[in-house]
Amino acid sequence: MRRLSFFLFYTLASYCFFLVASPVTGDKRDVDIGVVLDMGSIMGKTIKQYLDIGIADFYKVHPNLNTRVVLRVKDSGNDSVGAASAALYLMKNLEVQAILGPQKPSQASFVIDLGTKAHVPIVSFTVNTPNFSPTKTPYFIRTGSNDKFQVDALAAIVENFGWKSVSLIAEDTEYKTGLIPYLDDAFQSVDARIGSRSMISPSADGIEITNELYKLKTMQTRVFVVHMLPPLSYRFFKKVRSVGMMTEGYVWIITEALSDLLTTTIEYPSNSKNFIGVLGVKTHVNTSEDIRFNKKGKYQLNDVDGLRAYDTAQAIAAAVETVRGGNLNQFDHRLNSSNTDPFSTLGLSKNGPRLREAILATKFESMAAGGTFHLKDGELPPPTRFEIINLLPDGWKKLGFWDKEDGLKLNASHDIIWPGDSKKQPKGWQIPTDGKFLRVGIPVKGGFFEFVDATNPQHMTGYCIDIFEAAIKSLPYSVQYEYTADNSSQTPGSYDDLVEQVKKKRFDAAVGDVTIIAKRSKTIDFTLPFTESGVSMLVPVKKDGGIANGWIFLKPLSKGLWLGTLAFFFLTGFTVWFIEHRMNTDFRGNRVQQMGTIFYFAFSTMVFAHKENVVSNFSKFVIIIWMFVVLILTSSYTASLTSMLTVEQLKPTLTDVRELVKNNDSVGYQDGSFVRELLIDQLKFKKTQLRAYKTSDEYFQALTNGSRNGGVSAIFDEIPYIRMFLKDRCKEFTMVGKTYKTDGFGFMFPKHSPLVSDISNAVLNVTQGEEMKRIERKWFGENSWCPVESSSIYDSNKLQFESFWGLFLITGLVSLLSMISFFSKFLYVNSEHLKTSIAAEKSLWGKVSTSMKRFDDKEEEEEEGSSRQMFMNHQMLQNMSAVDTSRDDTPQSATPSGYASHSPPPITSERFFHSSIELIRFK
Repeated sequence: MRRLSFFLFYTLASYCFFLVASPVTGDKRDVDIGVVLDMGSIMGKTIKQYLDIGIADFYKVHPNLNTRVVLRVKDSGNDSVGAASAALYLMKNLEVQAILGPQKPSQASFVIDLGTKAHVPIVSFTVNTPNFSPTKTPYFIRTGSNDKFQVDALAAIVENFGWKSVSLIAEDTEYKTGLIPYLDDAFQSVDARIGSRSMISPSADGIEITNELYKLKTMQTRVFVVHMLPPLSYRFFKKVRSVGMMTEGYVWIITEALSDLLTTTIEYPSNSKNFIGVLGVKTHVNTSEDIRFNKKGKYQLNDVDGLRAYDTAQAIAAAVETVRGGNLNQFDHRLNSSNTDPFSTLGLSKNGPRLREAILATKFESMAAGGTFHLKDGELPPPTRFEIINLLPDGWKKLGFWDKEDGLKLNASHDIIWPGDSKKQPKGWQIPTDGKFLRVGIPVKGGFFEFVDATNPQHMTGYCIDIFEAAIKSLPYSVQYEYTADNSSQTPGSYDDLVEQVKKKRFDAAVGDVTIIAKRSKTIDFTLPFTESGVSMLVPVKKDGGIANGWIFLKPLSKGLWLGTLAFFFLTGFTVWFIEHRMNTDFRGNRVQQMGTIFYFAFSTMVFAHKENVVSNFSKFVIIIWMFVVLILTSSYTASLTSMLTVEQLKPTLTDVRELVKNNDSVGYQDGSFVRELLIDQLKFKKTQLRAYKTSDEYFQALTNGSRNGGVSAIFDEIPYIRMFLKDRCKEFTMVGKTYKTDGFGFMFPKHSPLVSDISNAVLNVTQGEEMKRIERKWFGENSWCPVESSSIYDSNKLQFESFWGLFLITGLVSLLSMISFFSKFLYVNSEHLKTSIAAEKSLWGKVSTSMKRFDDKEEEEEEGSSRQMFMNHQMLQNMSAVDTSRDDTPQSATPSGYASHSPPPITSERFFHSSIELIRFK
């Protein structure tokens, strides 16, 4: 404490010494600058101190300048009239060249008008409302923040926590309400909205504030954005705490101006208990050890508005030095002498325009912004960063930042303290605690009571009601509700009437088989759908005794699969022939016989009736794989054809909507349904063709009678109703034709109801779980859906090539690899003969023909030729050996027959070599 007191004394003493010791020459001129502040407030006194320090620091750094700014302070008395009077006095009597202030936005309007008339710049660092624009009033210069710059940071907080609705509470002055349009746009950009607005007068007493809070307490929204300044904000939050709205489940967010004050002034400790758990958006500043202020030794202050005042003082001093020529303290009173305006005696500042331009052009290192002080369009550019703070009993902590480029970044290690000293994130809304139940409207219907039955007001039941109750039970909080039958409609079951009741908030929600369509979504909000979607056509079926379509056997396979199967039949037959025809007589013959063998063998495998035996292991492997493929194809074909033959016996009476329109047939729809508009607007039916029905029994009777007998040829309805109808009538009726897209059934809520998001998530959980199956079994039975549903049954049962491409790939690769392996073996065995044969041919065609003829020859003929050649070679070798022996001089004994009797000498390697040479010569 002594150090702080000493620091203050040292700073002020240095300032006084500087003023006395500074060299004064005839060239240094004093320039009067006016200051309008509420000197009776702590903030006014604080700002004055920062202005003095800013001026002193400037001339301490620049001691040899020719000008000296002299601050002429005038107290506004915390009053708009007082501020105007002070500004008028400073301009008229002291002829100040600029005015710093006023302190509050409510005081600024008249002061700015005076400055504009007198050409005196009005420089303010606290008037931050968007209502005052420097571009519209050129002599108004803003050196503080513009309120509208913070709206994106506020919206980012709301988006981060998933809140969809907020209540705005603002000070009821034109200066504070100027922020509302910018807040509206910012919240809409993050899919949120301002659900309610409360304007509180600065002079409101405790009773008025309490009444407004009780009104807010009865609403669902629990997220409040507060835009006001002291002393109203202190009174307001004191009442917030007293009425029990500073408890768990509530969210309070304060705007920049109040956050800056609460984190810097002496008034927070005395009010801290009223602000615990509040979030705020705070100006991001660079703290500096050079700017410290001590108030009676109680606390240290690094005030945002004070730092802005410090920067403003330096900017004024620099600008005055820039406009130093001539007499700066000079007004020209003659320019307005003939003016009847009572303020014409103010005159015009000769240096005002030049001083304004100099202020706008000033640049230096800012103490408040932490960067360059530079004005653009008469004000500081938008800050790139805001701090997000959390107010605590003993001060405040920084939770993170909102950055223009990166958005909101909260520190995960910092737990947020919410109102009620809770660490659990509030959901942002709750059912009001005024004893009222959620009013749920139920449509009154004349049929299809399985979906919703409101005939007994004391006990409403149905498929839709069970799903709604299951969704409510799965919410992480309790919601009390009561059902009310919608009897307001002249037409029972008219959903459009029910939509209107929800729109007017006569119901808080509506539960029933209500279809989600675009027209309804414009006025109300729907949850996610809980049924499948679409409108289709219901028609009778013909009971044919036989098969009407003689070509039905072609339908089980698609065109692509037929062609692919034929191609692979041929490939398999060709592969077996390619391998077998050189060694197997069953595959020999003339060209026509061999082609016939290829096709016959391939197709006979389909019934495993091929009579040809195969010799090569390659062929056997190919056939085994192909048999497996054929087995799967034939089994699938049989199953598909069986299904089609069964369906063919129940043929729809018609499948094309255009036939109904062309023949002027009558069609039906469910009474009160939107399907009527679809039939007229989209399908182009005439109104005279339409018949409305309420129950499934009426559907049955109308379809049975037919259009010629007072009934209808078809009924159009949503798929859930059609399936319900077909549950026990599959053999008599079917669903055919195109399905017209809808979004299914959903629960209705008023626009922007906070329940929509939570109920949608709950519906999603129910429909994906076992509870949904239990509800369906309860209302529709175990096998609730008809297996025959579409005239496109043939198309749906057709087997596609894509389903078998894996099998075809395997058999194709096996066939190709087998042929390549076999042909490689052939080339290896016959390489010498092929070389000799090809060398003897001169033309390319001759060489190819010779090779093909060799490949077409039977292997037995080749083996016989080779054996014959080997035998001849052996005989020749023996003869040559005998000739060589006869030349020997050794006498030979004669046999009785007269032939030489001797054994041929053994064939040695040398003799075999000579014999081979002779054999080559002989050839």
